[in-house]
Amino acid sequence: SYTTDTKSREENKKTLENLYSLSVDITKIRRVKEWVLLQDVAYVKEIAGILQEMGADETTVANIIEHCPEAILHTPAEINSQRALWQLVCQNEKQLIKLIEQFPESFFTTEYQQNQKANILFFQELGLKNNIITRFLTSASSIFYNPVEKNKNVIETLQRNYLNLGGSEANMKIWILKLLSQNPFILLNTSTTIEENLEFLQKNDFTDQEVLQLLSKLKGFIFQLNSITMQKSILFSKNIFKCSDQELKQLVLKCPALLYYSVPVLEERLEGLLKEGISIAQIRETPMVLELTTQIVQYRIKKLSALGYDIKSGNLESLNGTKKDFEVTYGKIQSKKERPIFNPVAPLHIED
Repeated sequence: SYTTDTKSREENKKTLENLYSLSVDITKIRRVKEWVLLQDVAYVKEIAGILQEMGADETTVANIIEHCPEAILHTPAEINSQRALWQLVCQNEKQLIKLIEQFPESFFTTEYQQNQKANILFFQELGLKNNIITRFLTSASSIFYNPVEKNKNVIETLQRNYLNLGGSEANMKIWILKLLSQNPFILLNTSTTIEENLEFLQKNDFTDQEVLQLLSKLKGFIFQLNSITMQKSILFSKNIFKCSDQELKQLVLKCPALLYYSVPVLEERLEGLLKEGISIAQIRETPMVLELTTQIVQYRIKKLSALGYDIKSGNLESLNGTKKDFEVTYGKIQSKKERPIFNPVAPLHIED
């Protein structure tokens, strides 16, 4: 706990001298986290020394401190513990220093070291590869702050429900690891949320197999939902597409976005498509187009139109998919357009 009352205090001269000696841009720190410079105790030289031991050059050290000035307020013991912890999943110190430079805040959050260690070991036991765990440490660090029992509880709930819905024991491990890799933040949910959302789908007549299918397609988003928003989204889609419960179920299975996007988001995306001259019937045929933002749809329509492709008269499949999927589709349409009508090297069959 550091004091952030800056009014009556002066910057620590020793801290400033040590930072100058490391070529750190102090104006950057003053602009963002001046309170760091006011602390009575700072470990500038020690932290720089540990980073240099790991292979960081002067520029890298300065960079790290400028981006995460509170690094210098941690004791060398805390940082060495964190270093040992991250080495459990890093190939070598070169990779570790690269990660610290890219994600200094994640590395210098040392308050949860016991939880971090227990969770790293749990994820390794579960079968997650070290490169996935390092990705979690840097981009989903909050999941490591949970006590390991909490994360185990969520995983056990997922495993139990997977088997209850008819999933096989053989596929369960792959399914869990894939789900976690796609969306580690599912661990921030409670087991109760998972149970409630699955119950909601079953009450809406989705069979066990269909719920299982949705679980895989939703990449864990289902655990960030609640029954009220899902109910509203389902009613909205039913009214827009004028379909029966059974037809709506098929649309949701095709496009789970109808379940996890809120009504305002669905409204905005529908409006964007209708403005481009696309009909409700076309959207109903290819609902996955609602997974795309209005800006992406406009950009893709513009690119296809430049090739003379009329989206209003065709189906919407060409708009779908990831950026990579779209580029492949676009390339096919482009090469089809550029292909000569006849093959100039083929022999001509002329009747005598």
